[in-house]
Amino acid sequence: MVNEKKHATFGEQLRILRENAGLTLREVATTIEIDPSLLAKIERSQRQPTKVLIKNIASFFNTDEKELLNEFLSDQIAYKILDEEADLNILKVAEEKVSYLKNLRDG
Repeated sequence: MVNEKKHATFGEQLRILRENAGLTLREVATTIEIDPSLLAKIERSQRQPTKVLIKNIASFFNTDEKELLNEFLSDQIAYKILDEEADLNILKVAEEKVSYLKNLRDG
């Protein structure tokens, strides 16, 4: 992914990709088949992309889809922690729960 803004939001990362490619909102939106106003809202973190849209964006910019998805999901986690005014220790608890749930699923 783009390293210019290490902790940028998904939308900011998308805007950086677009601007570095020298493309307008309309050019990108037309190619990935969404409305330019929706793309602008995603760039401003006012709307969230779908998994299909993330896949299309990754394909269009020839970047790693999993990395883009990680950027998007990390935004979701960060916003949830902020909204709930939760302590960052919640991340450790969540990590432990992921391990537990993986063991249940795989075991």
